[in-house]
Amino acid sequence: MKKRWSLISLLLIFTLVLSACGFGSSSGDGGKKDSKGKDTVNVNIKTEPFSLHPGLANDSVSSNVLRQTFEGLTTIGKDGKPVEATASKIEVSDDQKTYTFTIRDGVKWSNGDPVTAEDFEYAWKWALDPKNESQYAYQLYYLKGGEAANTGKGKLEDVGVKAVNDKTLKVELEKPTPYFTELTAFYTYLPVNKKVAEKNPKWYTKADENYVSNGPFKMTKWKHNGSIVLEKNEQYWDKDAVKLKKINMAMVNDANTGLNMYKKGELDYVGLPLDEIPTDAIPTLKKEGLNVDPFAAVYLYKFNTEAAPLNNVNIRKALTYAINREAIVKNITQAEQIPAMGLVPPAVHGFESNEGYFKDHDVEKAKEYLQKGLKELGLKKASDLPKITLSYNTDEGHQKIAQAVQEMWSRDLGVDVELGNEEWNVYIDKLHTGNYQIGRLGWIADFNDAMNFLETYRDKEGGNNDTNWENAKYKELLSKAATEADADKRVELMKEAEGIIMDELPIAPIYFYTMPYLQDESLKGVVLTGTGEIYFKTAYFE
Repeated sequence: MKKRWSLISLLLIFTLVLSACGFGSSSGDGGKKDSKGKDTVNVNIKTEPFSLHPGLANDSVSSNVLRQTFEGLTTIGKDGKPVEATASKIEVSDDQKTYTFTIRDGVKWSNGDPVTAEDFEYAWKWALDPKNESQYAYQLYYLKGGEAANTGKGKLEDVGVKAVNDKTLKVELEKPTPYFTELTAFYTYLPVNKKVAEKNPKWYTKADENYVSNGPFKMTKWKHNGSIVLEKNEQYWDKDAVKLKKINMAMVNDANTGLNMYKKGELDYVGLPLDEIPTDAIPTLKKEGLNVDPFAAVYLYKFNTEAAPLNNVNIRKALTYAINREAIVKNITQAEQIPAMGLVPPAVHGFESNEGYFKDHDVEKAKEYLQKGLKELGLKKASDLPKITLSYNTDEGHQKIAQAVQEMWSRDLGVDVELGNEEWNVYIDKLHTGNYQIGRLGWIADFNDAMNFLETYRDKEGGNNDTNWENAKYKELLSKAATEADADKRVELMKEAEGIIMDELPIAPIYFYTMPYLQDESLKGVVLTGTGEIYFKTAYFE
């Protein structure tokens, strides 16, 4: 009875908080509403962002906020291609290793300061500075001297980014990078107001006069673990294209609650890439107009290859091969996801026919690998294995998948695993610090290129590797692919690298995502990309 009362109390408090933050339905007719002419959009981002500093952000929640509040040298259009944004002109040298960006006239920060080339140089070098511990610093390794500076083998002043003057940014790369203009739209490449950041090192921790940004919206309220409010940035260079006056972002981690809020008119958008739709509701919603878009992303389990018994490749193979992916996408996720027996999604250029490297739910092979692994470990049966815990961040969908996999491993292999879950920020910290055995993660393409998925596991110490796995041949192939000018040869090199990681399996791919979502019929102009970005810059209500 006490627990029930606590739950009711929390729900009551939660309802009051949402109303106070502007998320209450303005209708009195069971959720039906007239959205025509609105200038405020209400969405749900599920949970507290990891960080709203472009150099520290490393998750989709942070990204979904930063995409609205900041703007890079380029931005990504609906067709997935980069277009000029803060930069008005991009010049590339004949050897494809030097880029010169011209900063657009009239570009300002939300406090009125001019955005300068020096703000970009400052931001990129800040992320590369090892003392700042940026998980995504490796995205700047394309810069000449970037990796050396970040690993302590070089100096920040030698990194290939230089503000020639306020309007000109010169960038030197280690090697030709065909997708570099796409990279400059990614949040690690966003500018930071140097003057504000040097005066207030914690500028990014709350919504006050110090949180300045250069995008179409600015953050005006941030109730930690509760909600975020963005308002139109009147200093934005293209403000006439921005029709919305406000974006209310709730932090509701329960998918059923989020869907109910949408049905009541309290949210204008529900689903990926902002939050998730309950898996049980998807079959019915499909009949009612659920949108399902392609998505360059993979859902996978990471193995800590330094934690027994997952330090044994045959145990990892046994667990990976025994998963019934078809059953998961058919009975649990139910949104046309594709079973993944490879790392790179078919939505990525050059990997459209990626069928994978092993058969789904190959129990016979899984049992063979299990016996090999047990023999190598000096064990007789599966029950002799050390305790294994499968971890996930708190979410009903992740829980259902974990429970299904737990049952598959127990039934088909006799391997019993425990389940554990934590809230996102606690969970992702455990992954990054290696304090786990098996952990789920979704990886969304930062740019539409297979390298984005493969390079994550290039270095054992890489910020988002988490598996402690490294392979010299794998690294060599990625290095060759990075300098290969022939597009077809480059894809073949990356496929060869994918074959290596799919043989050693520091990860167990589960499925390739799709993007199911519902959107208010009056809401127009929202830009969704195949790499999972969402932009509200041109959004409006009819």
